[in-house]
Amino acid sequence: MHGPASSGWLLVALCAATGAYCLLRMRSSVEEQRSAAGGEALMGFGMAAMAVPAAVFTPPTWVWPGYAVVFGAAGLRALWAARSGRHHLHHLVGAAAMVYMAVVMAGSPAHAHAHAHAHGASGTPVLTGALLLYFTGYVLLTGVRLIPVVAVAGSGAGPSAPVPLPGQGPGADGPAAAAGWGDRPELARACRLSMAIGMLAMLLPL
Repeated sequence: MHGPASSGWLLVALCAATGAYCLLRMRSSVEEQRSAAGGEALMGFGMAAMAVPAAVFTPPTWVWPGYAVVFGAAGLRALWAARSGRHHLHHLVGAAAMVYMAVVMAGSPAHAHAHAHAHGASGTPVLTGALLLYFTGYVLLTGVRLIPVVAVAGSGAGPSAPVPLPGQGPGADGPAAAAGWGDRPELARACRLSMAIGMLAMLLPL
């Protein structure tokens, strides 16, 4: 397979799978979870569509202004929601990155829809660098937070008791067990990590 095309399809698969999982998270009984999952699903599917290799489909010129409008509105919504939770600021940065890439594609018709495997798009170096720095830091921080911490329980002569996993142990029938798998914070964090990695792959060629 051609290298750039195969990497483009891998990016499409990653973003589409992430968007699909976010749609499942929208079935949560927690309103805050549903709201965040909706914005992340939009981001995932938008990134997947943007990453389709140009050899397969070249979008018309009006698509990029449409991207800018849709994700500009998503950014404003995230800014409003940030009053109640700082994590919405990450959604704001993600929406701003999508608007930025759409503007670059609209201004570079010769390279439109080829950002995932071309190196001639005319992005702004300072803004591109700032976004790359942010998403690199986010990927590293989130990756560290996803690493399981092995805690040593007890200090007696016998072997240490294993640390129960979420949903196991004496409290397995409590509220944590009642929460669906779509509400598990580590899965939501892994979802955001996947999208941040995809965002890095899309920003690098700009």
